[in-house]
Amino acid sequence: MRKLLICICLLAPVAAWSQENPLSAFTKRVYGFQKDILLRSAEKMPEENYSFRPTEAVRSYGQILGHLADAQYLFCSKVLDEKNPEPKIEQTKASKADLIAALKTAFAYCDKAYDGMTDTSGSRIVKLFGTDTPKLGVLNFNNVHNMEHYGNLVTYMRIKNIVPPSSEQASPPPAPPQKQK
Repeated sequence: MRKLLICICLLAPVAAWSQENPLSAFTKRVYGFQKDILLRSAEKMPEENYSFRPTEAVRSYGQILGHLADAQYLFCSKVLDEKNPEPKIEQTKASKADLIAALKTAFAYCDKAYDGMTDTSGSRIVKLFGTDTPKLGVLNFNNVHNMEHYGNLVTYMRIKNIVPPSSEQASPPPAPPQKQK
């Protein structure tokens, strides 16, 4: 009983936060899902395919990952009220290891913006592409942008006969232990 009471006391603030901030909590949950599948996509593609592009008119697989890393700074710097460091990852990184590291660092930067967001602070207006936009709208735009380019990555992976992370079958739960007879 004591352990249950301790668990309830520890989890109550988390549950209350989610109920008090349903919009920002949902936005953060979507971002977490996207971050996971984007990083897994970066890992799944073999390095020799990072320069692959289905046609010369589009970015290569690696350039898309670099673009996504750059975009994390663009959007999240607005929410954090910081100057965009503009690392130009798309133009300066090409290897799988460098792009994965840059993407992880960019997501860590954005984590601060999502972690600090509440529904109230999300209503503060900032300029995004010259337009007044609520901070929560900026984070939602980032989520939409991430999924737009995840769609590109999915197409590239399918062309290379790689199953994208969002299409992988979930692992079955482990079987319960057998009772000893």
